[in-house]
Amino acid sequence: MTGAALNAVIELVTEQGVRAVTMDAVAARAGVSKPAMYRRWPSKQALVIAAAESRIGPLSVPDLGDLRAELREVLTTRLASYRMPGTDRLVAELIGAAAAAEPGEHGAYAAYTDRIMAETRTILERGIARGEVRPEIDIRSAATLVAAPMIYRLLAERELPDGHLVDDLVDFVVRAVSRTS
Repeated sequence: MTGAALNAVIELVTEQGVRAVTMDAVAARAGVSKPAMYRRWPSKQALVIAAAESRIGPLSVPDLGDLRAELREVLTTRLASYRMPGTDRLVAELIGAAAAAEPGEHGAYAAYTDRIMAETRTILERGIARGEVRPEIDIRSAATLVAAPMIYRLLAERELPDGHLVDDLVDFVVRAVSRTS
């Protein structure tokens, strides 16, 4: 049920936008019962975030002993997700929904962002521990520097990110945070 429902959300968002996502529409498209969906996802917001996380979710990158290699792993994995059909619309709609969220609803979007950025923060912290990254670096700002350019390329420039962008980003970020920069 879970995969079918999340795929149905992605399809609806891709075809018609997040407004088309209702529990009824997803249940009908996925061939599941609405009560079963509500047991798993108590709200439309939870369902949309779960669908986004099924495509762009938390990562786990092993300690490769090298900041550059670990950043490349994160960005290459994200690149594959961003190049999947419909991801551009899904991300745009998710950002729009987060921007329009009522004050009490913003926490779920922030928690999702925190989960998907966690591995990048971990990589930067490992880089500090190995002496590759300056210890005074603001980890949150550096993690944003890693993530934002691919999203900008995808949504604002309306271009699929590619391997050249990944290579450039790895170089830019390493230069920005490195002890030798």
